[in-house]
Amino acid sequence: MPDRADTIRHVPALVSGPARIRPAEAAARVVMLLLVAALTLTATGDPAQLGWIGLLAIAAVPSFVARGHAVLAPLGRLAEVVVTCLAAGWIAAAAHAADRVDAGFGAEAVLPYLAVPLLTAALRRRPAEGITLLAVAAATMVVGGVLAEPGDPLRQPGYLAACGQWLVLGAIITFAAETMRQLLQPPEPTPQPYAEATRLLTQLRSVARSLPGATLDPGGISEHLLEELRAVAPGHRAAVLSASGGGRLVVLAQTGAERVDWETTLDADSAIADAWATQQPQPASRSQARSHPGGDVSSLVVPLVAGVRTIGLVILETDASGAYPSPVIQGVTEVTGPASLRLEAALLFDDVRSLATNEERQRLAREIHDGVAQELVMVGYGIDNAQATLPEGAEETAEELRVLRAEVTRVITELRLSLFELRSEVDRNGGLAAAIAEYARTLGTSAGLRVHFTFDESTARLPAATEAELLRIAQEAITNARKHAGASNLWVTCTVDPPYAEIEVSDDGKGFADTRPDGRYGLTIMAERAERIRGRLKITPRHPSGTTVAVVLGTPPRRDSVRDSVSAPEGE
Repeated sequence: MPDRADTIRHVPALVSGPARIRPAEAAARVVMLLLVAALTLTATGDPAQLGWIGLLAIAAVPSFVARGHAVLAPLGRLAEVVVTCLAAGWIAAAAHAADRVDAGFGAEAVLPYLAVPLLTAALRRRPAEGITLLAVAAATMVVGGVLAEPGDPLRQPGYLAACGQWLVLGAIITFAAETMRQLLQPPEPTPQPYAEATRLLTQLRSVARSLPGATLDPGGISEHLLEELRAVAPGHRAAVLSASGGGRLVVLAQTGAERVDWETTLDADSAIADAWATQQPQPASRSQARSHPGGDVSSLVVPLVAGVRTIGLVILETDASGAYPSPVIQGVTEVTGPASLRLEAALLFDDVRSLATNEERQRLAREIHDGVAQELVMVGYGIDNAQATLPEGAEETAEELRVLRAEVTRVITELRLSLFELRSEVDRNGGLAAAIAEYARTLGTSAGLRVHFTFDESTARLPAATEAELLRIAQEAITNARKHAGASNLWVTCTVDPPYAEIEVSDDGKGFADTRPDGRYGLTIMAERAERIRGRLKITPRHPSGTTVAVVLGTPPRRDSVRDSVSAPEGE
């Protein structure tokens, strides 16, 4: 099993609490203490009044060493407010007694420090604490003005004016800090979706090139995950499922002596649905298949969670009771944790590749329709006009024009069929068999082929990217039979039982007698597509004549099918 440290990048935890001091915050408090100390000494001329500054420094200690503490930090700010407002009364009285500042304005020497605890509470987004500090400040200013001797500062207009001024400033700090923060923040840049897409795709290209070849293949990753789990929790059956666009789960990989018809809906009463919803492992004493022969069974469904999203499920089953105790479940989750990230990357890569492929196919279809196809139509009209204006007796020229017109018509028909092929996709509601049947029926009509269908399709679905590749292989096989085989009949068989699938296209034509390069190139393309989805392409002669092209994905089921095959002959 790969080291988890190689897969998950650890992010250091944010350090907060009593052990860390922010230099800027500490420097601001020290500067403010030195400022009020200088103002106090200037206003009173009495060094004894600096004792209040010493008390302020002591009250500020929690803000230095316990700024993140839920109790000590607010108590420290409360102590700073109380000491500041008590000091205002005594310093105002001392300044008035020394006849250095008139009418109680000596309070202005220390009240600027009131902004420090109020601003700290506002920056920490504690409006309730700010209101409490303001109320305590107002009450403490009254108490300080009454208790201060001599001079009774509370009767001095200057003292009342200074206290009122700083209470108003404190209220502004408390209630307007958030608004000021928003105003001072630079405006967010206008989103540039294409620039962001370019940046992300460039990163994806770099990462994809640095990874091993099969790393971004969902099926390969799923099979490797099942191999890892076999060493942790041996069992008789296992599967990896992921979500599909049609609201169902698709089987990415499966192990076991027999093919299992897993439950693929999330609205059923099952451990599968519970694990998906809760994002927690769900052990159960019954099978997670739609049908089970009975007997003792234990199953375990483990969600594959990436971030906050459930991207898939792992199902483990064995024919014994109580096979998945807590230590086994813990061992399984230790394996599935890193695998979730790998599988999510592969699924996202598949989505990006499918989007890019579909967009390119649609672009090519538009280019052909608006360009070459329209120009060929105009050439056909020109030939028709030339035929209509031929003088009498030009039979040889007329015959050449008729042959040319027939060839142009044939090319236009081929282009229209190519457009249909480019625009064909697997409908998430219709399924792979329906898409293949529609294409075979359309091409059979154009070529005068009698098409015979045999479908055996499970309700479970293959991954969308896999279905798309199988459709393209079937299209190429049908096109080759129509173009090169000279056949009269076409047999199309589609068997889908995820993760197993087999598509077979047979004709009664002339087999490999045609060695045209474009036909051979089509075989190469089919082989490349099959390899991309880890399938096997088989091309064999058909008795007594013709060719059979088959693509097989996975291993065939070793049980009787629970569905009846349907044969739908189609003749034109």
